[in-house]
Amino acid sequence: MEIVLAIVVVMAVIFFGALISMGNERQRKAIDGLREQTVLWAIQDLRIKRERLARDVQVSDPLDWLNKISAGVCGYDLNLQIIEAFDEPRSLICTSGDGSSKIVFTPLSPVDLRNIRNSKRNRLVQVAGRNPLLSLPRDVKVHEISVLNGGILFDLEISLAWKGLTGQRLESINRLWMFEYS
Repeated sequence: MEIVLAIVVVMAVIFFGALISMGNERQRKAIDGLREQTVLWAIQDLRIKRERLARDVQVSDPLDWLNKISAGVCGYDLNLQIIEAFDEPRSLICTSGDGSSKIVFTPLSPVDLRNIRNSKRNRLVQVAGRNPLLSLPRDVKVHEISVLNGGILFDLEISLAWKGLTGQRLESINRLWMFEYS
């Protein structure tokens, strides 16, 4: 009799566990659906806002704009001063206001830079011997600047700011890399 009662209790526990699991799975699917709908709504909302703002995009003071963007990424004001701009590979070399650190901005990712430096026969390595971008120290801090941390119009503003700072035309990019070192 005790064995039958134990089997019934075990079966009841398994049955209720299965019911709870099915209910949880159903709720998880419903929550995932809501999350997906919320993300789609947010993307569409950003597209609408961006279309309104994109008509009037301008960067009146490119250095101030770059300073604000880099301060937002680093968490502190760098008070950037421009030193030099390079064509091959594209880079903008700056220094902080107090001269304690150098900052290099480029549309090239760290992986792209590594590939350029590793190819000994690459003409960029031969031509751009004095470009600090190709000889960054190991302890360099790398920051990626994009629409996520640079503002919803970052990809439109960066082209204008780059042209204002370097005189170079920058093809449409959606990321800028910032390398900071002492």
